[in-house]
Amino acid sequence: MSRRRIPWGSLCKLLGVAGLAGVAATGVVAARDERRRRAYTPDEVRARLQERVAVAQENAAQDGTAEDGPAEDGTAQDGTAQDGTAPDEAGPGRPHVHGRG
Repeated sequence: MSRRRIPWGSLCKLLGVAGLAGVAATGVVAARDERRRRAYTPDEVRARLQERVAVAQENAAQDGTAEDGPAEDGTAQDGTAQDGTAPDEAGPGRPHVHGRG
């Protein structure tokens, strides 16, 4: 019985071409989405955002959930203060800096 050799060089070339085709296709999709996003004027973007906020506030009022704003004690719902400090990591007047000890 004879064994066939796998042409590794051809296989690597094929995988490389397939990878390049995938990267190119991703770039085309990203460019198309960017064109769609930039097709809006600033006034249209502002109107759409205001509409989304109004719908979210209406849904929150109907569900009885609180808005995602600061609480009476000055902390947001995720526990961070309005100035971005975490209550257990930064003291008064010390801003919270990500990635630094």
